[in-house]
Amino acid sequence: MQATRRHLRAIRVILNMLLALALLYTITIIKALLIPLVLAGFIGLALNPIVHFGARRRIPRWLTASVLVIGLIVGIGAGIGMLAPSAIHWFHDMPAVIKNLVPKLKSVVEPIEAANRATQSLVGTPVRAQPPRPAALAFNVWDVASTTPKVVAAVLTVILLVFFFLIYGDLILRRLVEASPGFGYKRHAVSIVRGIQSEVSRYLLTTMLINATLGALTAGMLWLYHIPDPLLWGTVAMMANFIPYVGAITTTSVLALVGLMNIDNPGQALLPALTFAAITAIEGNLITPLIQGRRMRLSPIAILLWLLLWGWLWGIPGALLAVPMLTSTKLIAERVRGWGWFAQMVQR
Repeated sequence: MQATRRHLRAIRVILNMLLALALLYTITIIKALLIPLVLAGFIGLALNPIVHFGARRRIPRWLTASVLVIGLIVGIGAGIGMLAPSAIHWFHDMPAVIKNLVPKLKSVVEPIEAANRATQSLVGTPVRAQPPRPAALAFNVWDVASTTPKVVAAVLTVILLVFFFLIYGDLILRRLVEASPGFGYKRHAVSIVRGIQSEVSRYLLTTMLINATLGALTAGMLWLYHIPDPLLWGTVAMMANFIPYVGAITTTSVLALVGLMNIDNPGQALLPALTFAAITAIEGNLITPLIQGRRMRLSPIAILLWLLLWGWLWGIPGALLAVPMLTSTKLIAERVRGWGWFAQMVQR
């Protein structure tokens, strides 16, 4: 009898593993469909409190949703119009800028190379000739322009999905509750779904506001340091801040390169990157925990593993959506019976 139970348990484990692998494969295959859907769902959840507030004031949901979507379209269009020329300019001139950057780094690289040669001579290791450097990458404006229709189509798809989520989100919720058997189950389902919706919406809206404030502070700081295109780098900082740790390190490195490209003195050139590192340290260790609260804090190991998983499955969009998905999953797991262990594992 015990041997049969062990065999059944082993079969169950194998089937669960196969199911997980099949699910990961399916998620990877249909990522072109899922990424806009997940992004639109998050934006819809973040904006839903505004629509719900208007509905309590007897403002039709379609009217509030239309105003929000129009504002979203105008904001995205204005942002693309302001940032696209600067981004194309940077991509187009990147090889020449990097070539001009090499002499500035010569004073930093030469002592390191001299120390390396001295060390190799002491240990008797012959100095190997440096391999030839690969040719600089050339960025063609046509390559950037050719991807514009795809980007515009993806943005319009997300905006259209957000519009329908804002209008029919509560209707879908009511239909799900009506499908629950019995009045007790319906009331429990309403309580769980309402709580999850409220907490996830509050988290997403707060995170967007924090990241937008960080982007604005970064742009203002770069303007004070007379760095070209501060709005572009402020937007990069805002978007990268959705990826904890990795985003801050990447933005700091980018700002260090941008500073070296535009300021002759290496010490002064690193000031923008150091200032940004100080801003993100204060934001990540003081401001965000104070605003979000202890329940929203996640384990760094869980964040890195989640980033690796979704970055591997969906690339950059997966890395940007990974932490919101992890936090939302944690909030859902806290309220769903039998999934409390997941919330305990990912919580700091």
